Amino acid sequence: MPTSRGESRGPTRGPSRAAAPAAATAAAPATAAVSKAAPKAAPKAAPNGARDVANGAGPAPRELTRQGQERKQAILDAAGALFAERGYAETRVIDIVRAAGVAKGLFYWYFENKEAVFAELVGAVRHQLRLEQGRAIDPGATALSRVRQGVEASVRFMGEHRRLYSFFDMESLDPRLMNVLRPGAEVHLTDTAAHVRAGIEAGQIQDEDPLLLAHGVVGAVAWFSHLHRTGRIDLPVGELADFTGRFVVRALAADDEAAAQAQACGGDRGVARVQGRGAARVG
Repeated sequence: MPTSRGESRGPTRGPSRAAAPAAATAAAPATAAVSKAAPKAAPKAAPNGARDVANGAGPAPRELTRQGQERKQAILDAAGALFAERGYAETRVIDIVRAAGVAKGLFYWYFENKEAVFAELVGAVRHQLRLEQGRAIDPGATALSRVRQGVEASVRFMGEHRRLYSFFDMESLDPRLMNVLRPGAEVHLTDTAAHVRAGIEAGQIQDEDPLLLAHGVVGAVAWFSHLHRTGRIDLPVGELADFTGRFVVRALAADDEAAAQAQACGGDRGVARVQGRGAARVG
């Protein structure tokens, strides 16, 4: 989650298909879907620097016209829908351009290959999540409250984009795609650890290893979201988000007073909702 409202940072990776969900992987930002790009000198190189993105280097920025942005976004939208429906391996470039209603040559003007589309799509999802986290987190709230706010925003976002996150879960074992999915989870972990560390220093959070506690927070968001989108938790996403927030607060809080204060901060999430909740339960 961001360390301050609206802050934006880089990418993320996902866990395994059977064991851990890829929910945590998309918890950090990247370039928005309508990104600025830079042309390559080679004839078929993508002008947005897709070759550099795939190899881990950042592309030089280039301003796209409004029409160019719209065409590129149409390709990304079509790719996202097809990836979620068919999977990465079963989606071909020709399928994407047909769904987007553009010529195949135009695809290669914006992207070097299918992997570059995937990388930018993941980056766009992370960026959107980052914005949601930034809007939800009150920089004036206590550190434990900020953790709760970021957790709730993350669970809601993942629930609202469950098809894409299911796709990330399925593809997280592919070594090529893991290199795209993993870095953002590390950013999310680092940001969460910063909030946790601040909470420990303020006496609101238990005095334990902040990185281990941050792993627990990220893991709770990822796992509860995974269970929800696979149908093993049957709750409206808003209720699950609130539950996960309470669960994390109770797991981290130094005492009942700190837990009640963290719950009271922010709208209707008041002290009444934490009183008598020694053990949280779903449903």
